[in-house]
Amino acid sequence: MATPPSPLPGLPDPSSVAQALRGTAYAAEVERIAESVLQHQFPLLGATLETGADIHWRRDYARGIESGLQYFKQLPYLDAGLSGDHKFIWELSRHQHLVLLAQAYLLTGRKPILDELMAQWISWDRDNPFLKGMNWTSALEVAFRALSWIWIYHLVGSQMAADLRFRFLNSLYSHGLYLEHNLSVYFSPNTHLLGEAVALHALGTLFPEFPGASHWKRLGGKTVESQMDFQVREDGSHFEQSSYYHVYAIDFFAFYQVLARTTPASYVTSLTAMVGYLHSLIDCEGRIPLMGDDDGGRFFHPYGEHDRYGRATLATCSMLLNRPEWLLSPNDLPEQAAWWLDLKRDFLQNEATPSQPPSRWFPDAGVAVMRSGPVQAIVDAGPLGYGNAGHSHADTLNLLVRHHVTDVFLDPGTYTYVGDPEWRDRFRGTSAHNTVVINGLDQAKPAGPFRWTEKPEVHYQDWLSQDNVDFLDASCRYSGFQHRRRVCFAKPDLIFILDEIAGPAGEHTIEQFWHPGSEPVRAAGGFRIGFVSQLLLSHEDLAQTSYGVIYGWRSRALGIKEPAWLIRVVQRAHLPIQFATVLDFSSEPSSQVQLEEKEGAFWVRLAGKGRVVFPASSGFDILLG
Repeated sequence: MATPPSPLPGLPDPSSVAQALRGTAYAAEVERIAESVLQHQFPLLGATLETGADIHWRRDYARGIESGLQYFKQLPYLDAGLSGDHKFIWELSRHQHLVLLAQAYLLTGRKPILDELMAQWISWDRDNPFLKGMNWTSALEVAFRALSWIWIYHLVGSQMAADLRFRFLNSLYSHGLYLEHNLSVYFSPNTHLLGEAVALHALGTLFPEFPGASHWKRLGGKTVESQMDFQVREDGSHFEQSSYYHVYAIDFFAFYQVLARTTPASYVTSLTAMVGYLHSLIDCEGRIPLMGDDDGGRFFHPYGEHDRYGRATLATCSMLLNRPEWLLSPNDLPEQAAWWLDLKRDFLQNEATPSQPPSRWFPDAGVAVMRSGPVQAIVDAGPLGYGNAGHSHADTLNLLVRHHVTDVFLDPGTYTYVGDPEWRDRFRGTSAHNTVVINGLDQAKPAGPFRWTEKPEVHYQDWLSQDNVDFLDASCRYSGFQHRRRVCFAKPDLIFILDEIAGPAGEHTIEQFWHPGSEPVRAAGGFRIGFVSQLLLSHEDLAQTSYGVIYGWRSRALGIKEPAWLIRVVQRAHLPIQFATVLDFSSEPSSQVQLEEKEGAFWVRLAGKGRVVFPASSGFDILLG
C-alpha cells in the first residue's frame, strides 16, 4: 500500500489556514485549551476532566469504574453500574482534543504540543486493541475517532516518523474495516448511521490507497444520500425532533457535501432547508433553543458554549451554499469553515449581513417560530421523534420565549442519558417543560433511556402569521385526555396563551408548569420575570414558586445540574377547565388578566389593554388599545 500524502488532497492546506488565523481570538482560544490538555485537564461536555499523568481511556472517572478488554459485543456498555457511564468514556476517546492539539501546533510551532499529541495517541492505541473494550462498542464512536484521526493525519501526518505513520495508518484502516461491517442499519438508523456513513465515505475518499477504499466511498456515499431522504423532512427539520441533534446532522451532511463536491440537486435542496430551519430557530445571539436531547457533543471543535455551536454551522453553510444572510459574524468562520473550505485569504474581513428570519410554521416538525423585534417565541406542537423517539422529550405544546438575550421561559436541558434513570426521566418528562400536566402523567411512557411508548396524538388546527399577529392552535391527546393550547402573539409585546383541558368525568389534578430563566418576583396579577416581562395568570392565586425541589432544575451541560426557579399553577377540578396566561413585554405592563366563557367563546381580558376572544371552534378575534 502506498503511503497517503499529508496534507490530504481535497481539504484546505493547513499551513495556509494556520497562517490566516494567527493572532485571532480563535487562535488564542485554541492555545488556551491546548495548555489545559497538556496538563491532562480535558474540557468535556461542559466540564473539565482531570486524569492525572496516566490516562485511563476506559475509565469513568466520576464513578471510579474501569471496564476491561472483553470482546466489544460482550461488554454491557449500557449498564453504568458495571461499565461506567459510556458517554463520558467515549467522549475522551473521540480524540477531538488531539485535533485541537494538531491545530495548536500549526498555530504556534511548539514541538511539546506535537509530542503530547503523539504520546496520547500511542497510549490509546496500546490500551484499546482492535475490537476489545468500551471504545469499540459503538460504531458512531469509532466513526468520530476515525474522523479525528483523519484530521490529525491531514494536519500533522507529515511530522510523524515513518514507523509511527505506518502504525497510525494501520489503526485508521482498522476503523474503516469496523465501520464497513458494523453500520447501525438496524440498531440506530438515525444520526448514528449518518455519522458512521460520513466517516466511511471520508476514509474511502481521502485514503484511496487503502484496500477497499472505493467500496467504502460508494457505500458511505450511498448511505449518506439515502439518509438525507429518510431523516430530513420537507420543511428541513430532522426526524429526531431535537434541535441539538439537528445541528449534529447538518454538520454531518455538510462535511459530506465538502468531500463529495457533487451531490444530487435534491440533496442540496434538503441541506439548504435544514440550515434554513436552524436559522429560524436561533435567537439574535445565535443561540440554539433546547428542544429534545442535548448531549453537549459536536461534530467538530466541541469547545465553547454549546448553545452557540450553531453559529459555526451557519457560517460554514453560508460559505458552502453561498447564503451570506446565514453568516452572523466573520468571527464564526475560524472554528470550522476555515479548516473545511478553500476560503479567500481575506475571509476574516467578510462582511456579515445577517437577517432576522420572519415568523414561520414548520409543519413536519410541528414547530411555530414567532418573532417581532427582540421577542422570539417557539411553540413545539410536534410529535415525538421517529421510531423509539430516543432523543425526544415528552414536551408537546412546550413554549420557549426569549427577549433579546434573556430567557423568559426556557427548557431545563437533558442532564443525563444512562447515569441516573430517575433523573433521565425527570428531565425529559412533561413536567420539565412549559406545558400542562394532567394527573401527574407524562405525555408518553418512558421505556428505557432512549425509548418512549404510548406516544401522544398531536393535532395542528390553525396557523396564521401577519405583520401584527401570529397565531397557533394545536392539541395533544394522551391517556384519555386532551390539552389544547392556543398562542396569540399580538406584536410587538403581548403573548396570549389559552390552555384548555378536557377528559373523563371526575376530579383531576391539573398543573401548569412555567420554567423561567430568572427568579420570578411576585407582582400584580402574577410575576415579574427579569427586567423585561410580566407574567399574568388567570389563576394567579393558585400559583406557587419553588427553587430546586423536584422539578426546579436546570442542566447547562451533560452531567451537571443546578437548582432553578419554577412557577407551578395547580388546580384540582372537574373537566373541562381553562387557563389564560399573558406575557406583557411593554414598558407599562398590565396588572390583571381575566378569563370568561360566554357566547360560545373564551374571552381573555387584559386590564387597561383590551381583549382576545377565542371561539370554541377555532380562530380568534383581537381588540387592543
